[in-house]
Amino acid sequence: MSAVVAYLDVAATTRVDPRVAEVVLHWMTEDFGNAGSRTHEYGARAKKAVQQARSFIAGTVQAKTEEVIFTSGATESNNIALLGLAPYGETTGRKHIITSAIEHKAVIEPLAHLRDARGFEVDFLEPGPSGRITAEAVLNQLRPDTLAVSLMHVNNETGVIQPVAELAEKLRTTPTYLHVDAAQGYGKIPDDLTAPIDLISISGHKIGAPKGIGALVTRRRGWDKVPLEPIMFGGGQERKLRPGTLAVPLIMGLYEAAKMFRESHDRWERDARAVRERILDALSTTRFQINGDPAHSVPHILNVSFDQLNAEALIVRLKDHVAIATGSACTSASYTPSHVLQAMGLNDDVAANGLRLSWFPAQAKEFDPLDIAQTIASMQPQKH
Repeated sequence: MSAVVAYLDVAATTRVDPRVAEVVLHWMTEDFGNAGSRTHEYGARAKKAVQQARSFIAGTVQAKTEEVIFTSGATESNNIALLGLAPYGETTGRKHIITSAIEHKAVIEPLAHLRDARGFEVDFLEPGPSGRITAEAVLNQLRPDTLAVSLMHVNNETGVIQPVAELAEKLRTTPTYLHVDAAQGYGKIPDDLTAPIDLISISGHKIGAPKGIGALVTRRRGWDKVPLEPIMFGGGQERKLRPGTLAVPLIMGLYEAAKMFRESHDRWERDARAVRERILDALSTTRFQINGDPAHSVPHILNVSFDQLNAEALIVRLKDHVAIATGSACTSASYTPSHVLQAMGLNDDVAANGLRLSWFPAQAKEFDPLDIAQTIASMQPQKH
C-alpha cells in the first residue's frame, strides 16, 4: 500500500478530529464521573457538562434542551422513533406509515418489522431518476389513519437532499408525525432541520465525532409531546426513553464536533464544492453518468456509474490510492445492486456499478482526481 491513501468515504464515517479526541480523552480519564451520580463533584461536573452539550445540540435545530435525548447513533434513534410510535398507532387505529424506497436500512428494516409482525401498512415511495421524493408525492398518500412519515434528509448513497423542511411545514397542521433520519444532513444543511420536524435522528460519526454517539430530537407540538414509548427498559435516564448510563465522553465528543462543524461550515461547504468541481472536471475524459439530481445534492457526495466498467474491479485497482465505496457501508459487503439506485429506476448494470465518492476537504488534500480518471479511461473499452 502506498504511503498515503486518500480517504473519500466520509458518508460511511469520518476521522475523529484530534481536538475532539482530546476532549473525549479528558472525560474518560480526568472528569470521568457518572452523570447520574449526584452525591459528589465528579458526578455533578459530568451532569453539568451533559446538559451543556444537550443545550447546544438542541440549539443547532432550534429545539428546546429537554427535547434532545442522547443515543448510540442514528440507527438507535430511528428505532426509538419508529418503534416507539407504534403503540400509539395501535391504540388509535392509525397504522399507516409513509416512507421512501431509498431509505437507509436503519429505517427500512424497523418499518418492515412493523408491517410483517404488527400489521402496519407501509407505503414505500419511489423517487424516479432524480433520486428525490417530492412533498406532493408524500401528501398524495396521506390518509386519516397515517401515523407517520419517515423521510431521510440526505440520501447516503447519492447525496440527494429530500424536501424535509417543506414537508414539515405542510404536515404540522395534520395529526401525522414527521420523522427525519438526518445522519447525512446534520451539520451540513443546518437550516432544513430548524423546520418543525417532530423527530430528528442524528449521528455523530458523520461530522468528526466518535462512533457510538448520536441523538434523537423529539420536538413538541405546542404543549403536546410526541407519544413515544420506550423500546428498552432498565433505568430512568433520558426521560425514560433511552435507559443506560450516559456515555459522557462520547456526548462531549459530539458536542465538540458539532461546535467545530458549525463554526467552519461556510468554509467547509465552499471547499467541498471545489473538490467536487475538480473531480467532475477530471472525469470529463471518461464516459460516466451522475446518479441523482445535482441541483438538489450536498456538495460532498457524488454517485457515478461508468460506461462498461465494473465498480468493484475499479475499487480493487484503486485501493492503494483512494478509499471509495459502492454504497452504504452497512450493505456494501453483499455486492448486490444498490436498492437506492434500483428504486430510482436505473437498470441493474448501473445500479450494481454505482460508485460513491464522499469527502471532507481537509481529508482530500492529497487526492488527485486525474489519477482516478486515467485509471477509468484505461479500463473502459474504446468506442469504435
